[in-house]
Amino acid sequence: MSNKAAIAIGAHPDDIEFYMAGTLLQLKKSGCEIHYLTLANGSCGSVQYNAATTRSIRNTEARAAAKILGAHFHPSLTDDLEILYNLELLRALAAIIREVKPGIVLTHSPDDYMEDHMNTCRLAVTAAFTRGMPNFKTVPSRTPADYDVTVYHAMTQGLRDPLRRRIIPGAFVNTTAVHKLQLEALSAHKSQQNWLDVSQGMSSFLLAVEDNSLSVGRLSKKFKYAEGWRRHLHYGYCAPDADPLAEALGKNYLVNQAYERSLERGF
Repeated sequence: MSNKAAIAIGAHPDDIEFYMAGTLLQLKKSGCEIHYLTLANGSCGSVQYNAATTRSIRNTEARAAAKILGAHFHPSLTDDLEILYNLELLRALAAIIREVKPGIVLTHSPDDYMEDHMNTCRLAVTAAFTRGMPNFKTVPSRTPADYDVTVYHAMTQGLRDPLRRRIIPGAFVNTTAVHKLQLEALSAHKSQQNWLDVSQGMSSFLLAVEDNSLSVGRLSKKFKYAEGWRRHLHYGYCAPDADPLAEALGKNYLVNQAYERSLERGF
């Protein structure tokens, strides 16, 4: 992989740990520089504290999690439920993309259970697309650069889309060797245990990640713990066969051949 940087772009503090951190850790082990960004600051993620206090708590937790992962931390850009597909956020996110120059962008699925996740996905995809466009101005201003970038979409909670249909990974990353560190990073988000129990019925968010990683691992038929990914269409981003996760991770990466055959058949 010529561009040895990867960025995970999640919606809220702890989303990266839920869906992407295992892959980030494997990329770091392979020699990649890794970056951590959640667009929203977690302001609505509490039934105990007001928004200002919650922002502060969750910023501290996210910084601690990024440090555990060994990732460069980028501050959030907006409040929860205000991740909208608009020009202000796009200019800000595109500036970060131009600064980092990632060869790999990890982000949410385009079909997820909540709008913040899906809008994060849309913004990440477009920001990556604009990386080499001199006529698109970022805020703050950053110099455009033309290079290959590959966008990967994470799995969703419960591995289902908003209409309850199963989402099948196009590829699997073996996270078994880094699973404990992924859980350690998730544990840094201490304020979320009570919030997720109250709001989403997750009696333990650590167990939720455990179950999700085991489920994807079983789908792989090879790895105990795994994260699943679907690769974005290459037009405007990279070569048709570009798959830098495969290049970087080697035996810890497995293409889902059944998924690839379904793409060839058109369904």
